[in-house]
Amino acid sequence: MPRIGITGHSNLTAATVPLVADGIRAALAGHPGSELVGVSCLARGADQVFARVVLDLGGTVEVVLPAADYRERKVKPGNAAEFDELIGRATVHTMPFAESNREAYMAASEHVLDHVDAMVAVWDGGPSGGHGGTADVVDAARGRGLPVTVVWPDGAERE
Repeated sequence: MPRIGITGHSNLTAATVPLVADGIRAALAGHPGSELVGVSCLARGADQVFARVVLDLGGTVEVVLPAADYRERKVKPGNAAEFDELIGRATVHTMPFAESNREAYMAASEHVLDHVDAMVAVWDGGPSGGHGGTADVVDAARGRGLPVTVVWPDGAERE
């Protein structure tokens, strides 16, 4: 079974979400849905769009939560229903951190990289906004020799 991970921006504009979903769908086109396993930290934005596409294709989702407090500390009220619905359809691994912070995010991303065959990166090509950001994960994946498919469609924007 192909295991594909996701990294990407959490601050996609509403108009960008369907563009990114189409780009992810195209990136996953070579993988039969019933055999596809998507691995995600389930942050809002790219991670959740990826999880939704994998599920829509008939695949399964594994979630790596960065810390025990992730749901209550980082999931905003406007995103809680989507987060809860997606996590309810996934198997979940929680990293051994009490607090969600940059160290926990990068450790979760490293865990994803340890358990996938390839990565999709919803990335505008810019530098990370802090340790553990999208660019750092792309660099780490490439450093491990993992194939990385960058998805940043024409017209895509961040908030």
